[in-house]
Amino acid sequence: MEYLSIFVNSLIDLSNAMAPYILFGLLFAGILHEMVPQTLVTKHLGRESISSVIKATLFGVPLPVCSCGVIPLAASIKKSGASRGATLSFLISTPITGVDSILATYGMFGWAFTLYRVFTSMIVAMAAGILTNIFDKEEEVVKPKFSLSPMQQPAAQSCCSTSTCCSSSEETAKFSMKKALKYGFVTLLGDIAKPLFWGLVIGALISSLVPQNLSDILVEYSWLSYLIVIAIAVPMYVCATASLPIAAALMLSGVSAGAAFVFLSAGPATNTVTIGVVKNMLGKRSLYIYLASIVFGSVIFGLGLDYLFASLDINPKSILHVEESAGWIAAISSIALWTFVLYFIVKPYLKRAKA
Repeated sequence: MEYLSIFVNSLIDLSNAMAPYILFGLLFAGILHEMVPQTLVTKHLGRESISSVIKATLFGVPLPVCSCGVIPLAASIKKSGASRGATLSFLISTPITGVDSILATYGMFGWAFTLYRVFTSMIVAMAAGILTNIFDKEEEVVKPKFSLSPMQQPAAQSCCSTSTCCSSSEETAKFSMKKALKYGFVTLLGDIAKPLFWGLVIGALISSLVPQNLSDILVEYSWLSYLIVIAIAVPMYVCATASLPIAAALMLSGVSAGAAFVFLSAGPATNTVTIGVVKNMLGKRSLYIYLASIVFGSVIFGLGLDYLFASLDINPKSILHVEESAGWIAAISSIALWTFVLYFIVKPYLKRAKA
C-alpha cells in the first residue's frame, strides 16, 4: 500500500505540473491553426531541407512552451504539412528554451550560461531535424502511371469562371474561437490521448522510484554523473523553467556544471509522454534520432561546458544567483486534462458497446 500511495502522489504531482502547460499548448495550437494559413506552414516547413529545419528551430526557440505543451503544437504543424525533420526540430528547440526560461536562466546563471544554453539547444535541434530528413524521409505518394484524357480532367480549372467560387476559396477565412477550441481539444487531444495517458503513468512510476538523495549519488560517483543524469532526465518530466532550481541545487551540492547542464538540456527536451507521442506521430526511426540527438548533444555540450569552466578556472557555484510555486490552477487543469484524456480513451469502447 505504501508503494501505491507513493505512485498515486507522484501521478498527481506529475499531472499538476504538466496539465496547465498541455492545456495551454492545446489552446495555443488551436489558435495557431486558425490564424496561420496551412499553405504558409507547407511552404516554409514542408520541404525536407536544411532551411525548413532552421526555420522550425528559430520559430520554436522564443515560444514559452514546455515539453508537453509543445506536443499539440508539433502535432498541429505536422498536420498542416510540416516535414518530419522540421517537426522534430520544433519539438526539441521549443521546450529547452522559451522567453520565460531564457529570462529565468539569465537571472539564475548569468548571461554567458544563458547564451550557451540557447545556442547549444539550437544546434541539437537542427542536427536532429537534418538527420531525420536524411534518414527518415517522408514516403512519396505514388502517382498513377496512366493519364486522364482531356474529357476526364477535373473541372477545377474552370473555377475562376464563376466569381463566387474563386472569391470564397481565396478569401481569408475569419478567425473562429469555436473552431480553434474544437481543433485543439477534440482533433489534437484525441490524437495524443492514449500516449499521453501511458506517458503520465510511466512517468509517475519513474518519479516514484528516483532516490531522494540524488545529488549525493552524483557527487559520490562523479565519473558516472552524466550517465545517471541522462538516465533520469530523459524519461522524467520537468519544464525548462522548473529545471533551473534543480540544476542549481545539483551544482550547489558539488555536481559539475556540465552534468547540471545535461539535466537542463535533456530534462525539458524529452519525457515519457513526448517519447510516446513522437513514436506515434513520426515513427520509430524519428524517435531514435530524437533521443540520440538529445542524449549525445547534451553530453557533448555538457563536457564542453566543464572544459570551459576548467580552462577558465571558474567555480560553478560562483555563477549562481539562487525560488518555487504551485496552486489551484494546476489542480483544476489536472482534473480537466484527465477528464478529456479518459473520455477519448473510453470513447471507442463505448461506440463498440453500442454497436
